[in-house]
Formats: sequence, C-alpha cells, structure tokens
Amino acid sequence: MDRRKFIRVVTNVVAAGPLASFAQPASMPVIGFLSSLGSSDRASLMLPFNEGLQEAGYVDGRNLAIEYRWAEGQYGRLPALAADLVRRQVVLIAAISGTPAGLAAKAATTTIPIVFAVGSDPIAEGLVTSLSRPSGNVTGVTFFTAQMGTKRLELLRELVPEATTIALLMNRSNPASASEGTHVQAAAEAIGQRTRVFGASTEDDIDRTFAALAQQRIGAILVSADPFFLDRRNKLIALAAAHAVPAIYADREYAEAGGFSRARNRPTYLSSSRQHSSSSSISKPPKLSD
Repeated sequence: MDRRKFIRVVTNVVAAGPLASFAQPASMPVIGFLSSLGSSDRASLMLPFNEGLQEAGYVDGRNLAIEYRWAEGQYGRLPALAADLVRRQVVLIAAISGTPAGLAAKAATTTIPIVFAVGSDPIAEGLVTSLSRPSGNVTGVTFFTAQMGTKRLELLRELVPEATTIALLMNRSNPASASEGTHVQAAAEAIGQRTRVFGASTEDDIDRTFAALAQQRIGAILVSADPFFLDRRNKLIALAAAHAVPAIYADREYAEAGGFSRARNRPTYLSSSRQHSSSSSISKPPKLSD
C-alpha cells in the first residue's frame, strides 16, 4: 500500500464515522487536521485525503470545512495545536503523520473522535487498548513499520558491505522512532553488526550527529521513520552527501528529493519506502454515540 492509498484508507475511516451523521446540507461539520509534519507537505498529504472525502460525498468548502494545524516537526507544539482544535469545537481530529500527533490529540480530548495514522504499534504506544475494539474516542490505521527497520539494516549491509559500524539515527521524543531503534539494535546484535545510536530532535542535533560520523569514521547511517526527520529530509540528504556517508531512509520522499548514495561504485537509491513493504492494520471507526 502506497502513501496515497494509506491516507485514503484513513479518510474512509473518517467518513464512515462521525461525518456520516452530518447528512443535512445545513450542517457544516469542521474537521481538525493535526500533523507532525510541516505545511510544505500539505499537497502530498491533502490530495489523497481530499480524494477520499470526495468519494464519500464531502468537499472542503462546500459541505465540509477543514482546520489545519502543522507542527513543522516540532513535537512540543502539538499539545497546544490539539488544544486549539478542541476549542474550535471540531467534530473530529484527524491526527496524521506519526505517533506524537495521535498522542497529543488523545491527551487533548476524551469526547471528540480521533482518527490516527501511525507506523508503530498503537497499543504499545498507548493510543488504543485493542486493534479490533479500540476503546474511547480513538481509532485509526497503522503500518507496523518499526520492524521494517531491520529490513533496511539488511539492505544497507548488502549495499555497503565495507561498513564495519553503522549509525542509527533515532528521535527519542517519538516513541515509534525509539521502538524502531530497539528492533534494529537487536537485529544488529544477532548478526554481529556493530552499531552506534545517535539521538536527534533538533537541527543542531542533526549537525552534531554528522560531525561525529566523520570523526568516528562510521561507514553508513540508517535514518529511522520519523516525521521530524522527514520534514528535515533536505538537510539530512545534504549532510549525507557532504560527508560522503551512505544513508538509508524510511520514505520514498527522500529518494524523490535526491537522497542517494554510492555503493559498489554506482549510484544507488537507498530510500526504502515503507509504502511498498509494509502491512497495515485497520481499527474499526468509532460510533458517534460512543
């Protein structure tokens, strides 16, 4: 399932739940759209989202309004953005692009329905208590991509066999990124691959990480799936190129932005797209009466 289809699945959950009760044209429901990403990614996110709404008979500005809130990769902004949507009295919050947005929305309200889209285990992260019967006002869609980090590690080792030490770039402020790091470290230990974990949640952290890679002569870097990193993909790509460090990423947007490396003397795209290699699990949408 690619990103467009994934977001359209999320939209189907939205349309099948609270919006279904607003059948009268006189009633103009307002959806809150809460994203960990920046507004620069609005087009790629909103095109499939709006397509899914249109399939269900909803058009933004005609019989539906959408309030957008973008965290720009700064997770500390999410609680205030979620609280603002609650004050706006939206009928639903679509918490898109990562666990932090879903957790912020859940903390902000126990009554407004929330639909999340995450790549981690929503039970482990505290979003829901069950996949088949999510309790309360929260439901959503997930790719279990934390485990895909181990596949990216295998691919990176194949493409850069001379890398004796591989760096793992994680964002410890994102539970999903930390979980991916745990899986990758365990997989690396099992096959005798040396790794070095670097945590980054600011642009300065990213700069310090790449400076350390050069000093420590680390052979390659695996960048975890994280909205902050995705929002800073141009910076990550530029630093990897400047330091000549082969890098593998979780999303194809990196490759589309020019994120490639050189392995075995040929240009090789090392963006392992979660869209083409992940399974999804869909929780049931909440009833409006719940």
